[in-house]
Amino acid sequence: MTFTDRDALEAHLQATSDDRIESYKAFLRIPSISALPGHAGDCRAAADWLAEALTAAGLEHVEASETGGHPIVYADWLHAAGRPTVIVYGHYDVQPVDPLDLWTSPPFEPVIEGNRMLARGAADDKGQIHAHVMAAAALLATSGALPVNVRYVFEGEEESSSVHLDSWLTANRDRLEADVAIISDTGFFEGNLPAITLSLRGLMYAQIDVTGTAVDVHSGTYGGAIQNPAIALAQVITALKGPDGRVRIPGFYDDVAP
Repeated sequence: MTFTDRDALEAHLQATSDDRIESYKAFLRIPSISALPGHAGDCRAAADWLAEALTAAGLEHVEASETGGHPIVYADWLHAAGRPTVIVYGHYDVQPVDPLDLWTSPPFEPVIEGNRMLARGAADDKGQIHAHVMAAAALLATSGALPVNVRYVFEGEEESSSVHLDSWLTANRDRLEADVAIISDTGFFEGNLPAITLSLRGLMYAQIDVTGTAVDVHSGTYGGAIQNPAIALAQVITALKGPDGRVRIPGFYDDVAP
């Protein structure tokens, strides 16, 4: 089979459709809520599930790395000599499910309505990463190779600020060389209109400390003469952005790509 011959691939996909759906449901049943400490074991279970799925798909160097938080799952397939290398990023953790009364079905009991899978994580982000893994599995099963080199990085803390991702990326720079990265955690503007996201916004925290008098003072005596900390803070916040919309915090743009 060549990569332009779709017949064998489509036949395989048709024959294994039910298995993929059941695999997807099994992944969705894991309540991997990263922000709730009581679900740490579930996050570990989701990472282990992914590692097993990647191994079964035929990926190599599969590893669920300890991070000090929830594991980061890595895998690769690097046998397409002379071809580009693609990194696929996603996250297996999900958001909390409250309020439960707004759900039409239990959040971790996936159901299919029409052509949609309903469960927590189906759209954010287990569906996407499951599709990436199953795509590699289908290609490797039918042709024994992939058209490009692939690296997978799946974290378990995206819904809780990705606390340990930066340190993992720094420690594993030698495994992250690639020509392009696919972030499978973006959105569509419309349900039937695919979209390609070209850039993402980052996140930065800044702390502002405003100190005033150590004791309460009488406004009739000191009002106007002594700066009110609340007003001072409001003025500082207002000045964080200039008229052109650029953030004025020193160093804010130091690590931002132009």
